[in-house]
Amino acid sequence: MPCDYFKQHAIDIFQAGLQTVAPGTAIKKFCQLDDEVLTVAGKNYDLSQYNNIYVIGAGKAGASMAKAIEEIIGDRISTGLVTVKYDHLEKLQKTKIQEAGHPVPDQNGLVGAQAIYQLADSADESTLVICLISGGGSSLLPLPVAGVTLADKQKTTRILLACGATIHEMNAIRKHLSVIKGGGLARVVYPATLITLILSDVVGDDLDSIASGPCVPDSKTFADCRAIFRKYKIENQIPGSVLSYIEAGISGEVAETPKSGQEIFDKTRNVIVASNDDALVKAKEKADELGYNTLLLSSMLEGETRDVAANHIDIARGIQLHRQPVQPPACLLSGGETTVTIRGTGTGGRNQEFTLAAAIKMAGMKNITVLSAGTDGSDGPTDAAGALADETTLPRAEALLLDPQSYLDNNDSYHFFDKLGNLYKIGPTKTNVMDLRIILVG
Repeated sequence: MPCDYFKQHAIDIFQAGLQTVAPGTAIKKFCQLDDEVLTVAGKNYDLSQYNNIYVIGAGKAGASMAKAIEEIIGDRISTGLVTVKYDHLEKLQKTKIQEAGHPVPDQNGLVGAQAIYQLADSADESTLVICLISGGGSSLLPLPVAGVTLADKQKTTRILLACGATIHEMNAIRKHLSVIKGGGLARVVYPATLITLILSDVVGDDLDSIASGPCVPDSKTFADCRAIFRKYKIENQIPGSVLSYIEAGISGEVAETPKSGQEIFDKTRNVIVASNDDALVKAKEKADELGYNTLLLSSMLEGETRDVAANHIDIARGIQLHRQPVQPPACLLSGGETTVTIRGTGTGGRNQEFTLAAAIKMAGMKNITVLSAGTDGSDGPTDAAGALADETTLPRAEALLLDPQSYLDNNDSYHFFDKLGNLYKIGPTKTNVMDLRIILVG
């Protein structure tokens, strides 16, 4: 079959997974209104019992999630504010939108976090607070603890991104440097009733890791933060104010983040409305419909991106040569969030790097198509969601005098695929449940 045929199938499979985790679809599956009774995942809330209803939140899907809530409860909302990544907008009636920086927090994010904190602080026992959390929330809610500046947090974030720290590790640090994360938002909202609706963008759907868990107990400690710095040997790069605050926490001079069992969580409920698993299940349905024997590897893949790519191609090779573990035509699906240890000076993201590493690994193989892309529509600091590769990728690169390995070594997958015309650009999707990787084996 022609390569373009497989490429279109890969895109169709990705889009099927994407559509099922669209915020409107996800929220309306869990939230329904009957007269004055709002039902959220099986639990009823009589809206007539509340004097005020606030909508707050942060994340790339924040505006789309707020739109869905407005469509459900409409004029009952008193006021609201969500912080989103630049250009991730919707037209809202009751909820204000603050645009801010991601993945490195900026001043606009600080302004938004301060306003959300103040609104949450005004809530009382007669208030219902609906908090909307999605991927990117950590960067979009920067409210540093005393003694740590926004610039300190920005520098720390950049260092963690560059060293290859996992999202769980990054969030452990973020929670301990924030007034609002790691249960901080639940603490300030209490004693109001708090419902948090969550689009999960972390492996394993750990509630305290998604957007650094602003409304859930924090399972990590100051000691864990110090261990992360030591693991990556970055203590000498981290701002002194950050190190001092972490050490003060370890010695008990500053309070730990809120932990499980504290009364501030008695009136709090957290509901995951969509996850990477949901996207993969729907993607598998589409692949099956298109006639592929589908193998769903995992929604929890982590590790160095290029190593994960090599493992995927090894499985594809086994399918072609030995008809195991499934018969061709086959579709390999995986999700999760890999990491890139930056060694070069190029531009790219983990999905583009995955595709480039896969293209190099499958040299000489026929009838293999790879698509790896972020469900949020952006991959690293680029305008691409990911990239596509097939058996023509390396020959076309050779014709253009491009050395794939050099681009990989320089972490410059974006410019490699840009020159080949194989970047996958879809713009902001206004959702985020990590990545989808699709490998079609003819």
